[in-house]
Amino acid sequence: MTDLPRHDIADPNLAARGRSRIEWADRQMPVLSQIRERFAREQSFSGLRLAACMHVTTETANLVRTLQAGGAEVALCASNPLSTQDDAAASLVHDFGVSVFARRGVDRDGYYAHINSALDIGPDFVFDDGCDLVNTLHTERKELLDGIKGGCEETTTGVIRLRQMAKDGALLFPMVAVNDTDTKHMFDNRYGTGQSTMDAVFRATNLLLAGRTVVVAGFGYCGKGVSDRARGMGASVIVTEVDPTRALDALMQGFRVMPMGEAARLADLFVTVTGNRDVLREEHLLAMKDGAILANSGHFDIEIDVKALEQLTAEKRTGVRHQVDEYRLNDGRRLYLIAEGRLANLGAAEGHPAAVMDMSFADQALTCEWLARTHQELQSGVYDVPEIIDKEVAKLKLASMGVTIDALTPAQEEYLNSWEHGS
Repeated sequence: MTDLPRHDIADPNLAARGRSRIEWADRQMPVLSQIRERFAREQSFSGLRLAACMHVTTETANLVRTLQAGGAEVALCASNPLSTQDDAAASLVHDFGVSVFARRGVDRDGYYAHINSALDIGPDFVFDDGCDLVNTLHTERKELLDGIKGGCEETTTGVIRLRQMAKDGALLFPMVAVNDTDTKHMFDNRYGTGQSTMDAVFRATNLLLAGRTVVVAGFGYCGKGVSDRARGMGASVIVTEVDPTRALDALMQGFRVMPMGEAARLADLFVTVTGNRDVLREEHLLAMKDGAILANSGHFDIEIDVKALEQLTAEKRTGVRHQVDEYRLNDGRRLYLIAEGRLANLGAAEGHPAAVMDMSFADQALTCEWLARTHQELQSGVYDVPEIIDKEVAKLKLASMGVTIDALTPAQEEYLNSWEHGS
């Protein structure tokens, strides 16, 4: 393209490779492709401006293309400094004319500068992964708030932050918790996080899981996925939890359950997926065995207390393997940290498979379309995705896989909608 949009990317020469990878991902995303075709016909977002703070990957590129096909002007920035795929960013700018502000490995100041650059579009709607863009709007870019009609949030961490903002009366426009749809958290969080986290561990360490002990902190959908995949590879899995119901669920699925204080001395590999901070902290680090590997698949880099790790360290060696740093502690033990404690599955691997993100991003696209139609009816707050959207995405996904299911007969419909039938 000759007239390029505003952007800040690492290397324009990566565009050709990025386009090839975006098109490869698109072939694994048939639901989103169908939605893109309809949006292009109907121009669902004609004249609208969308600012998105998301992982800049090939899958996200296809979501952006879908919104763009519907007539939207899109500005994209990264939601994690290590998740950006520089080739995908380059292709979005040079092949598809999207404003992208993302460089892999950018520092904190650059990260927020990119968020502000995306917001300079003056968005009507926002897409967020982790609530940093929404938070920036409410703290630093208040002049834009009157123009925001609504938005979508796709992470557990972000939804937690949004619900707290709403509880405190701080959230000033409607946000939809796309993360909480069944076709997102049941599949993206469980199957996507499970597979991509193990992929990151293997790429980073070449670890043989069979016969090893893996501690998974958190047994939400992400924790379930990681635990299942680790067990499937032959590992002995221990789950730590603060929620008694989830802990009981893990126990009854055959996993050992114990406090982190006990589990810390047993594990060869730790994976945190809680959405909370300081899950692995100093007392746990002091108990770990020599050679233990630490990985985080929660959204922010706060689950592993890296500052405490550094304070206990006599010598640090960076890059001992792909995205692995070695910390030799004062007592001689060595601990290995993947992707600086940031989101491992995107920092040390490629993130979720495109076939999983097909559903998540279909949810995003259809929810944004719903918001564009209904935002005037919504007050400030956090909303669930309408069930009809969730069911439609599941139906389209099944159809794309060549699977058909039963339909209710009229008698069954009548029975389910009546209270008059007895036993």
